[in-house]
Amino acid sequence: MGKKFLGRLKEDGVTLVLRISFDEREILMRSKPETFFITDHYRDSPAILVRLGKIREGEMRDLLRRSWEFTMKKKLVTP
Repeated sequence: MGKKFLGRLKEDGVTLVLRISFDEREILMRSKPETFFITDHYRDSPAILVRLGKIREGEMRDLLRRSWEFTMKKKLVTP
């Protein structure tokens, strides 16, 4: 299996970057701007930034699952 970017912890140690669809990103940022945001660097990428101190455990679990599904969906579909 090739390399796929799922997410990474930013250098500040309190922000997580996760791959997610553009549509889902917009919904999350509008519903919880104190938790979810982007910077100019990620504007054209299917990714969202998460303030780890602002997200609940259950939300994080769900977001990680959705990010994994988004990242792996092409790999999981057999031709």
